[in-house]
Order: sequence, then C-alpha cells, then structure tokens
Amino acid sequence: MKALSIKQSWANMILTGIKDIENRSWPTWFRGRIIVHASQSYDFTFPGDYQPLPRGSLLGEVDIIDCVTYSSSPWFSGPYGFVLANPMLYPSPIPYKGRLGLFNAYPGLS
Repeated sequence: MKALSIKQSWANMILTGIKDIENRSWPTWFRGRIIVHASQSYDFTFPGDYQPLPRGSLLGEVDIIDCVTYSSSPWFSGPYGFVLANPMLYPSPIPYKGRLGLFNAYPGLS
C-alpha cells in the first residue's frame, strides 16, 4: 500500500478529520487509499503548543481523492493540494521508517 510521510501535528490533524488537504510542492496522479506516516520531524510552525504525538510511525489511512492547485479549504497553501477524505486512525502507531514522496509501506516490516 502507498504511504506518505507527514510532519506532526499535521498527520494527527488529518487522521482526526480536522485537516482535509495536504500541501505539497509536487503533484500526484495517484487516487486511492494511502497510509499516513508521521515523520520524525515536528512542525514547530504549527499554531498551538507542542504535543508529544507519535513520530516515525504509521498512524492510519486516508483517501487521496484529488490533487488541486486551488482550494477554498483554510488548510490550502499550495502550490499543490492533495484533497483527503475518509480518515481512519489505527488503534496504536506502528514504528516504521519513512521515505520521500509516495512510497510502498508494508506494516509489520521496517
């Protein structure tokens, strides 16, 4: 299954249904279910306090339903936005090494 590494706390916000778009500097033609991987990095520009969220782990799944260059979503900053739907948070994080771009992830193997 394809996976995408995302910094915390953005990964958590996606999987709890708060954030509906993921900004990237590159487009994708991929549509379908992906695994959300929380990278080792934490985005300290995130508004609010630092939270000890899991990192370096597979956290859940979400559908990429479109890739856009404009969106009315308050989370869109472009230049490309992966439009997301149907988030599902796993019961517990699965430690896993991330990669750049969309990558093949095999839960249970690191």
